[in-house]
Amino acid sequence: MQCRAGCGACCVAPSIVTPFWGMPRGKPAGVACVHLTPERLCALFGDPRRPDVCSAFQADIAVCGDSRAAALANLEQLEILSRPD
Repeated sequence: MQCRAGCGACCVAPSIVTPFWGMPRGKPAGVACVHLTPERLCALFGDPRRPDVCSAFQADIAVCGDSRAAALANLEQLEILSRPD
């Protein structure tokens, strides 16, 4: 599956615990990355400063669903389920 243009759910829902360019404290879950453009695209796509976790993410129907709302809900649920006890 190709990323849904204008979605950006993966740039909002998950947390990123490691520091990266532009976000030296990482990114909390539910907060848009500072590199998410108004068109909901990644301004660091293809840039070596892009976090490894973002570069490794592959859009998949099981995660992204059939809409941005579904992707946000699925990613939020995965974030909750992956929290340490």
